[in-house]
Amino acid sequence: MNYQVAMITGASSGIGKAIAETLAEQGIKLILLARRKERLEQLKNQLKTECHVIACDINDHKTLAKELAELPEPFANIDVLINNAGLALGLNPAHESDWDDWQTMIETNCLSLAYLTRQLLPAMVERNHGHIINIGSIAGTYHYKGANVYGATKAFVEQFSVNLRSDLLGTAVRVTNVEPGLLNESEFSLVRFKGDESKADRVYQGLQPLKSSDVAESVRWILAQPAHVNINRIELMPVEQAPGGPITSVVRSDTKN
Repeated sequence: MNYQVAMITGASSGIGKAIAETLAEQGIKLILLARRKERLEQLKNQLKTECHVIACDINDHKTLAKELAELPEPFANIDVLINNAGLALGLNPAHESDWDDWQTMIETNCLSLAYLTRQLLPAMVERNHGHIINIGSIAGTYHYKGANVYGATKAFVEQFSVNLRSDLLGTAVRVTNVEPGLLNESEFSLVRFKGDESKADRVYQGLQPLKSSDVAESVRWILAQPAHVNINRIELMPVEQAPGGPITSVVRSDTKN
C-alpha cells in the first residue's frame, strides 16, 4: 500500500469510522470530515496515526473549499479519497415522499460527492497517483419499494465511478465503487426513519447484517492491490440477503413509514 494521506467523508460514525480505524492501522495520515466536531476529535484521539479534522457539512461547499485550501502541509497531498458521506431519507413510495428529503439525498449523495471528487482529482492526475473509493449501495443496482430517489442517487454513484475510470485511462489514478447491502452498525436506518428507533430496528430484526468492519476490510484490500490492478466495483451482502429477490430480501416488508 503506497498511499500517504486519505480523506474520509462521513468519518464520525459507522462505515467511515471503521475505515478510519482500518487505515490508521496501515499508518496512513487521515483527514476526517463530518459535521460533529466532538466525535471527530474523539476519534482523532483514539487513532494511532496523524489526523486532521474538518468539521463541516459536506453540502457547505464554500466552507469545504476554504478548508481544503488551508490544509496543513503534511496533509496537503491527498492520494486517497473515500467518498463515504451519504444518507437515505424515508421509505415512502414516490407519490408520498417529501420533496425536501429528495433534494437532501441528491445534494449529499450526488452533488457533494462529485464536488469533492472534482476538487481533489486534478492534483491526483498531475501526480499520476491516487485512488478514489466511492461507497455506493446495492440500491444503485437492485430496486425495492420506497428506494426511489435514494436508489437513483446510488445508481449515479455507480455510473460516475465507471465514467471516471474511462476518463482516467492513461493515468495511474484508480477508482472503485463499493456497494454494501444490509448493514446495521451505522446510523443509516435511524437517519432514514428520522430517529424512530422502532422502525430502524425492524429492518434488521431476525437477520445478521453486514458490519462496518466488513466494508472497511474491503477498502483495505482494494488499496492493497498492486498498482497495475483496478478493482472497478465490489458488491457485498450478508448471507441472509440476495440480489434480485423479493422485496423482503432488500428491505423488510413489515417496515412501514
